[in-house]
Amino acid sequence: MTRPFEELVAEADAASVDGWDFSWLEGRATEERPSWGYQRSMSRRLAAVSAALDIQTGGGEVLAGAAKLPPTMAATESWPPNVARATKLLHPRGVVVVADPDEPPLPFADEAFDLVTSRHPATVWWPEIARVLRPGGTYFAQHVGPASVWELVEYFLGPQPEARRKRHPDDESAAAKAAGLEVVDVRTERLRMEFFDVGAVIYFLRKVIWTVPGFTVERYRDRLRELHERIEAEGPFVAHSSRTLVEARKPGRA
Repeated sequence: MTRPFEELVAEADAASVDGWDFSWLEGRATEERPSWGYQRSMSRRLAAVSAALDIQTGGGEVLAGAAKLPPTMAATESWPPNVARATKLLHPRGVVVVADPDEPPLPFADEAFDLVTSRHPATVWWPEIARVLRPGGTYFAQHVGPASVWELVEYFLGPQPEARRKRHPDDESAAAKAAGLEVVDVRTERLRMEFFDVGAVIYFLRKVIWTVPGFTVERYRDRLRELHERIEAEGPFVAHSSRTLVEARKPGRA
C-alpha cells in the first residue's frame, strides 16, 4: 500500500543525517557501486604504510572499515556532528581525528604522510595534499565525478549546462599536475540510482547537501509533491551518480 505524501515527507525530514551512513535508505533507494572497490583498495594501501591521513572523513565509517591501520593515522572533518561521530568510532583504533575547516592549510607539517586518502571530498586542495605527502607518497581517493545525480539536480534547479563540467577528471588531473603530483590512474564510471519514494529523495538531499544547495522541504514542497505523484504513476525516479578514482604520486627525491 502506498504511503501518503505528508507521512513520507515528515519521516524523511525528521531523520538524522549525521555521519556518512546511508542505511536509512535500505529498501527505499539503490545505487550501483564502482567496479574498482575503493574501500578494499584503500584498506590494502593503509596496511602497507607507516603514516596516513584521511581527509574529510565524514563520520569515519569508510576509514573504520579498513582491516589494518598504520601506526600513525589521522583524519580531518569539518562538520561538528561528524567530528564527534568519527572521534567515537575511530579513537578506539588509535586514529587522531582533527576538526578542520576544510580550507588551507591542512593542520599538519610538510611531508608528514606516506598516504593521503579521501572518499567523496567536497573540495580538493591539491597544493596542500602535495605539501603533506612525503616524496614518493600517494594520494588515493574516490571523488564525486562530473554531473553526478544530474537528473535530480535539474529536476529541482532546472537546466545547469555550465555546471555539468565541474569536477571533470581532465580538470582534476591538470590541477594535480599543477601541484607537482604525477597522475598514476584516473577512472570514471556512471552508475544507476533509483529512488522508490519521495522520502528517499528528501533524505538524500538533506544528507548530500551540495546536490541541491539550500534544499529544504518547505522551499521545494510543490516540486516534491509532483515528484511523489510521478513516482506513484511511473515507478522509481532514476538518476546516475558519477564516481572518479584518482591515484596521484608525489615524485621521490632525486
